[in-house]
Amino acid sequence: MSARLLIDRLGGTLVLTFSNPDLRNALGPEIYQPAMQAFTDVERDASIRAVILTGADGVFCAGGDLNRLLDNRSRPPQVQADSIDALNAMTRAILNCTRPVIAAVEGVAAGAGMSLALACDLITAGHGAKFVMAYVKVGLSPDGGGSWLATRALPRQTAAEMMLAGGAWPASRLHALGVVNTLVDDGRAVEAALEHAERLAALSPHAVARIKRLIAHAADASLEHHFIEERDAFVACLHHADGGEAVAAFLEKRPARFA
Repeated sequence: MSARLLIDRLGGTLVLTFSNPDLRNALGPEIYQPAMQAFTDVERDASIRAVILTGADGVFCAGGDLNRLLDNRSRPPQVQADSIDALNAMTRAILNCTRPVIAAVEGVAAGAGMSLALACDLITAGHGAKFVMAYVKVGLSPDGGGSWLATRALPRQTAAEMMLAGGAWPASRLHALGVVNTLVDDGRAVEAALEHAERLAALSPHAVARIKRLIAHAADASLEHHFIEERDAFVACLHHADGGEAVAAFLEKRPARFA
């Protein structure tokens, strides 16, 4: 059975599920295009307030299919380059999504699967989950933005240990390092992510999008430039309909209602 992306709508949350049962939800080109379309659809549908990325059958994602990679050695290098470009486009779509994206991780998030989890805004994981960047053990280097994302999420030497040693890291260690937001009992990662998504859905979508943009730009901006971006975002939020509704609701001690 080939890789598929299962797409479900639960209230205001879109759930994207990797499904490739024979290969622990390994990724492939069959995943990337529907994922890109799903994120495009999210931007067109204001009623979608959050996205959850997860895997079927108790496994998040085992990364790439090594058999397919081996086959690609007999093809022109551009074939593999094009596949990685498609994976990178998916990572970019997660990072650029104006809605919060939550990774719900069970089992293992390995290789490109870990790259995609790190691209998400929040990570919920089962206590037994493992995170692995073992590219080096098969003579490869990371893809999907994994080395960029890990180096920004972790101290440099910790990221180096992860990628150069290629060991399996328990979710509890990444939780202690602040990479995993929430640890839950095994089998409850999606449920916990949905609960978090419901809380986020009650917030101003405009403010959430602005905050995501500020976070994305903060690492590469000077403080003076960021002061300007923060100021402009604050003013835009204040004068947006969401801002007026949120302030009024707070003062009137009632839940806010956003369009």
